[in-house]
Amino acid sequence: MSWIPFKIGQPKKQIVPKTVERDFEREYDKLQKLEDQTKKLHKDMKKSTEADLAMSKAAVKISADLLSNPLCEQDQAFLESMSALDTAMRRMDAFNQEKVTQIQKTVIDPLKKYSGVFPSLNMAVKRREQALQDYKRLQSKVEKYEEKEKTGPVMVKLHQAREELRPIKEDFESKNKQLLDEMPKFYHSRIDYFQPSFEALIRAQVVYFTEMYKVFSELTDQIDQAGLTDEQRERETEAKLSELRALSIVADD
Repeated sequence: MSWIPFKIGQPKKQIVPKTVERDFEREYDKLQKLEDQTKKLHKDMKKSTEADLAMSKAAVKISADLLSNPLCEQDQAFLESMSALDTAMRRMDAFNQEKVTQIQKTVIDPLKKYSGVFPSLNMAVKRREQALQDYKRLQSKVEKYEEKEKTGPVMVKLHQAREELRPIKEDFESKNKQLLDEMPKFYHSRIDYFQPSFEALIRAQVVYFTEMYKVFSELTDQIDQAGLTDEQRERETEAKLSELRALSIVADD
């Protein structure tokens, strides 16, 4: 939200106390920051879930590509390992989709709905500002007639100006009071509104990573039959690579 006050001639009388105006600006500034933070969080959460889905879909594609590798037709052990990997990746993708669906319902959608409230708030502030400018304009008009010589025509116009000012003043004071009362309430309500969403986000993540621990523990048991350490596997890979490099068709000229 952005608020740019209208610039008009100021009446001599201070119609809105400076303390009241400072209170209003302080509360409105807090809501502007809250709107920006809410929009940013909504955008970041969408990006996060999109990245999560892309990651699990890519993992499924990789495992499917490995499973279709011609080597699987020649090596039964490799086929079994790739089949186990493919099953694990598909389970991961399924759990990931459940997590993202849950986050969409409990976090992203509520963030979007919350952001949708700010345009109405912004409009209420603009109406208050317009009422203030009308109030200042008519107050200046009253002051102009008060400063003139008190002739009959001037007194008539002064009376008319005061009558015109009265409802405008009441309208501004009503709008101003309502916003000063409700802006702090709206700001403080964010905790009660968002707390269930963030708790749901934590639960969704806990459930997902708990299931992932199970999936990958089972996968480890299936493919790690030799019981080799990472260092042993690395040495074995280097040995195989050395054998390949020794072939004449890949030897350096």
